[in-house]
Amino acid sequence: MQKLKISDMEIMRIAVQQEIARSGESRYDHRLHGILLVSHGISCSQVAAWLGQDPRTIQRWVNRFETKGFAGLQEGERPGRASKISEGKWEALEHELRRHPREFGYTQNLWDGKLLAHHLSKTHRIDLGTRQCQRIFRQLGFRRRKPRPVIAQADPVAQATYKKTTPVCP
Repeated sequence: MQKLKISDMEIMRIAVQQEIARSGESRYDHRLHGILLVSHGISCSQVAAWLGQDPRTIQRWVNRFETKGFAGLQEGERPGRASKISEGKWEALEHELRRHPREFGYTQNLWDGKLLAHHLSKTHRIDLGTRQCQRIFRQLGFRRRKPRPVIAQADPVAQATYKKTTPVCP
C-alpha cells in the first residue's frame, strides 16, 4: 500500500485541532486517544507532540484516568472567578435600582453603567467597570431607557420654533 500524503498538512492540523476544541464530546474523545497511545507504551512527550498538547497535560489525563476512570476524562465545571457581589447584596442592589437615582443624591434621572459603578464603589465598596455594570442591569431584568430630550417637555411654542419642518396651513 502506498503512503498517503495530505496537501497543506499544517492547515489541516490546525483545522482538526480547532474541531476538537469546538465541543466537549470531541475533547473527551481526544483525551481517550491520548490515554490509548500511552497505554501502548508511547511516552507522554511523544503523545503530546502528536496531539498538539503539553506533556504535562498528557500526564494529568493519565493520572485522572487512573484515579477516576472514564469519568476523570469528562469535562469538569469551570466556575470562573467568584462574584464580587454576594447573594444578599444582589437583592439590596435590585431594590436600590428600582428607586430614583436622585434619592441617593445623584443629579441624573436614570441609572446607567457609569452611575451604577460609582454607586457600587461609594455605597458598597465594590469596584466594577462600566461594562460589567451594564451586564448587571441585564441580569436583573432591567431594560435600557434613553433619557428624553428637554425639548419634549417644553412649551408648544418653543417646540414649533425648534421643528425642522413648518406646518402646512390649509
